[in-house]
Amino acid sequence: MVGGDFREPGLTHTPLLDGASQPAALSVDHGPTLRVIAKGDWVISEAARLDDLLRDLSPSGAATAEIDARQITRLDTAGSWLLLRTQAALEHTGLPRPALLVPSRYEGLVWKVGEDLNCHEAPPRSRARDLYAFLERIGRETLRILNQGYQIVGFLGNITVETAEAVVQPQRVIPWPALARQIEECGLTALPILGLLAFLLGIVIAYQGADQLRRFGAEIFTVNLLGVAVLREIGGLIAAIIVAGRSGSAFTAQIGTMRVNEEIDAMQTMGLNVAELLVLPRVLALMVVLPLLTFYADVMGLIGGYVMTYSDLGLTFPAFLRQLQSAVNIDTLMVGLIKAPFFAAIIGLVGCFEGLRVERNAESVGRLTTRSVVESIFLVIVFDAGFSILFSVLGF
Repeated sequence: MVGGDFREPGLTHTPLLDGASQPAALSVDHGPTLRVIAKGDWVISEAARLDDLLRDLSPSGAATAEIDARQITRLDTAGSWLLLRTQAALEHTGLPRPALLVPSRYEGLVWKVGEDLNCHEAPPRSRARDLYAFLERIGRETLRILNQGYQIVGFLGNITVETAEAVVQPQRVIPWPALARQIEECGLTALPILGLLAFLLGIVIAYQGADQLRRFGAEIFTVNLLGVAVLREIGGLIAAIIVAGRSGSAFTAQIGTMRVNEEIDAMQTMGLNVAELLVLPRVLALMVVLPLLTFYADVMGLIGGYVMTYSDLGLTFPAFLRQLQSAVNIDTLMVGLIKAPFFAAIIGLVGCFEGLRVERNAESVGRLTTRSVVESIFLVIVFDAGFSILFSVLGF
């Protein structure tokens, strides 16, 4: 008999039904069906004696088993646990799961104890129930996304008003020291990693383009492919992704930490404008530096592509510049630069918005920081696709 210590935490020591005490009794009817009959008071005061009796219980070749506890007069959680343990132990011997019959007034107690101890079988699943749960999850997530979109639009409106006031009265609204500090953190410190990645991407694009165009004897058009891809799409996109990973996450973490430390509450109590002091400098700084970072990424990508074309195709620098001039013009460059301020606004707004939604615990800071990066990159790519369609319709 498989058993264990009957003293589970949280046992009820007081019988659930008042009345004259009746000693707990246990009888076993051996046969094709092993019947375990429980009588009397199965309460904690009788648990030690009942535990010894139940440990000696053996199926003795029975094919099925049944636990008849309908003659129990009083039952508490200790007695319920002994009945459920006996049921599980008989099942572990290889018998089908024994039926457990208890008085109707104790069915809820036995079920609750079994639920806490994971003694109940999972309810049968059905396709209709699975479909309902799946549709419910979709509905909940859809509502969450729509609600968050509504909140972001409201947040955008608030920042738009603050920005308009900053344009009208820049001396009063814009905290210039904070803006300069954010420009340094978001722009200057991003130059090394952004330059390296753009350089390597230029090498990759040039190598893959030359490898494919060589089959048609058109290796010279690798420069065309490189120029259009980097200036129109890759430069701005890689700059926005790097800024979202660095600065967007930093915005969420910084503002979220201030929320955890109740610094934002203190600022609001003092009557300070949180959007003006914390959000506006970050958003404006990104809108200033991201076009510059995009141009920097374009230049580094073209340099990386030239290095690849020179080493693989032997193309000299003057020949590279002539072919690049014939492939791109100022409109190609401007298409990539025009998108940069919009990407910057998206990254800054999402990063600050998620930071202000942080709850007062460290786990929330990490979770919302991750979410802000994912949402920023997702929205940047969505807007980039939208701009591509728009420019294609306009003929750029």
